[in-house]
Amino acid sequence: MSHLADSRLSNTALSVLDLAPIRQGGSAADTFKETVALAQQAERLGFSRYWLAEHHNIEGIASAATSVLIGHVAGQTERIRVGSGGIMLPNHPPLVVAEQFGTLATLYPDRIDLGLGRAPGSDGATMAAMRRNPQAGVNDFPDRLEELRGYLDEARPGQRVKAIPGQGTHVPTWLLGSSDYSARLAARLGLPFAFAAQFAPAQLLEALRLYRDNFQPSAVLDAPYAMVGLPVIAADSDLHAQYLATTAQQKFLNLIRGRPTRSLPPVEALDWNARERAQVEQFLGAAVIGGPETVKQGLETVLELTGADELMLHTDVFAQQDRLQSYEIVAGVWRG
Repeated sequence: MSHLADSRLSNTALSVLDLAPIRQGGSAADTFKETVALAQQAERLGFSRYWLAEHHNIEGIASAATSVLIGHVAGQTERIRVGSGGIMLPNHPPLVVAEQFGTLATLYPDRIDLGLGRAPGSDGATMAAMRRNPQAGVNDFPDRLEELRGYLDEARPGQRVKAIPGQGTHVPTWLLGSSDYSARLAARLGLPFAFAAQFAPAQLLEALRLYRDNFQPSAVLDAPYAMVGLPVIAADSDLHAQYLATTAQQKFLNLIRGRPTRSLPPVEALDWNARERAQVEQFLGAAVIGGPETVKQGLETVLELTGADELMLHTDVFAQQDRLQSYEIVAGVWRG
């Protein structure tokens, strides 16, 4: 790799995305302890952010009450920024989101991020249980976003409803997406943009191009700022990393089959057909998996292709020790 590529990696911010996985044989309580331990390690290693994602009614994910878990992690760390990757805004009244994140920002000043998405993070029955209008995410997301940002900005003269706390906290707001919709909206509003290549990499390069080409400077940003979510599994060897990656492959395989499960132990071989394998590989198409040198080269290549300002790494493996070691290895090739 070129010296330029090497310096790009060493000068690029890295962050952590945690889906708070529940292991087979484990519990949500175990997950929360492991989330705190990983966040503390990420802080020690110099990662910039630690984000948690909203999902509902998914057997293997414990981050449904995302703002509560963000507060728990922020309370047991000292410096790392903690936030949502993301809150699914159409699931919630904007005022409630502003109050939650205004409270977090008041408790943990200059450490809270609010990443927003418009997907349900759940199935149709769960959407109904949350009283969500299935069409709301497409039709009124910009209006909800504007209302939310109004509750976090300074109060306007005559404003009857205020977020207390929240008003005037200016919690940094990010738009998250896996298509061009949020890329275009983030560009128009001059907001930072994060692309979810950790599960939907197909439109990554096109979304980044649209975001940068259409970006309009704002009070928030003078220039575009793009973060790329990325699946990364680092181990002591390429072979061992590929073995650990079968946990993530099983997760997507079971989603395809309509049988979501808790996080499963790695296996020597998967029982799948060619169509299923192709679908799983599509989900994980941006994954960087391997030993230290392979991971270093993979991250450098992603940065060359995307020009990302920041990478947010998601490491989906079964054992906590393997997850901790993966981030240790990444930090070594990043800073070493």
